[in-house]
Amino acid sequence: MSWTQTVRTAWSAVRSHTLRSALTVLGILIGIAAVILTVGLGVGSQREVDAQIDALGSNLLVVTPGSTTSPSGVRGGFGSATTLTRADAEALTSDVAVPDVAAVAAEKSSSAELSAGDTTWTTTVTGTTAAWLDVRSRQLADGRFLTAADDIDRATVVVLGSDSATELFGTTRVVGQQVTVAGVPCSVVGVLTSVGTSGSTNLDDMALVPASTMAETVTGGTTAQSVSRIYVQAVSGDRLSAASQEVTALLSNLHQITDPDARDFTVSASESLVDAAASVSRTLTVLLTGIAALSLLVGGIGVMNIMIVSVTERTREIGLRKALGATPRTIRRQFLVEASVLGLTGGLTGAVLGVVGTRVVSSLAATTVVVSVPAVVGAVVVAVAIGLVFGVYPATRAARLAPIDALRSA
Repeated sequence: MSWTQTVRTAWSAVRSHTLRSALTVLGILIGIAAVILTVGLGVGSQREVDAQIDALGSNLLVVTPGSTTSPSGVRGGFGSATTLTRADAEALTSDVAVPDVAAVAAEKSSSAELSAGDTTWTTTVTGTTAAWLDVRSRQLADGRFLTAADDIDRATVVVLGSDSATELFGTTRVVGQQVTVAGVPCSVVGVLTSVGTSGSTNLDDMALVPASTMAETVTGGTTAQSVSRIYVQAVSGDRLSAASQEVTALLSNLHQITDPDARDFTVSASESLVDAAASVSRTLTVLLTGIAALSLLVGGIGVMNIMIVSVTERTREIGLRKALGATPRTIRRQFLVEASVLGLTGGLTGAVLGVVGTRVVSSLAATTVVVSVPAVVGAVVVAVAIGLVFGVYPATRAARLAPIDALRSA
């Protein structure tokens, strides 16, 4: 019997028991769809993590203040103190003290109300310097960024995020417009290019003003010279560790700290800020993939079960074919092809369902699900392999039947 005849006969045998075959295929279908959806979630999560790292900037160290302690002894979280100042940030620009640092940008952030005409919008107002744009790897959609002259002159200028500009004016073409920032009239000189979100933070909803303007005009008070964080860009990725050691040593000397456990600041690599999220995503992906693998195992057992039933029901057919000259190899091939047809049908249907599922989940949930082509192809191949592996025993059993015994038992 040729391969064409074998495949045609196998397809006819599968179609002759439509409901039974459909239930068998269902187990494989669910497993394959689950694998594709799980891999898509994992790849999507990894892309979101990579996007968060890119949003922070490349080769970055983030220096944050220590924690505060209330009179009753209650400690606040890291970053709640005001232990970092603009003087610290300026000291970190020294090529002698920190040779592995390429650029430094300090931030002082506060929530404030912006108004333009009758429209108001509350957002995060950040005081920073001209280096911020390069350090944070951001770009301008329109206008210019803050300059060193703006900082020196305490200029009342502002650069808006794209969402902030849209909320206030209904458009991002707002250069030259006037905005009141925390009661201070400012001129819009630039608009940032949209980059989306980082975790739960909308990076397009912000207003940037010169650090001196933020310190003396917007916030003021006794903590005017303090900063919320300092971004430090290393000269290269492989020098990030050296830059971290240099930054830690310099700030410890400036703050007169000799005990490492008593440091009033924390230096973290930007990648480490999202490592936990990446780890959780990987763990979740492995867990869900394991569950999907169990579904495939159940589907494989279903294939074996249906093939054993098929061998039992077709004992007379097997005996007759052997009596007419069919070899054990031909009989074994027949049943293996039938099992492969079940696996292939389940694999292709499951692949379609998995791809559709990724689209549905992406549209309904606030998460990224990616269709992985290698995962789709691999899932279909695995489905066929499951049909072959779990069809070996029934096929071998059919091939070993003696013609006279098969005809007698019929």
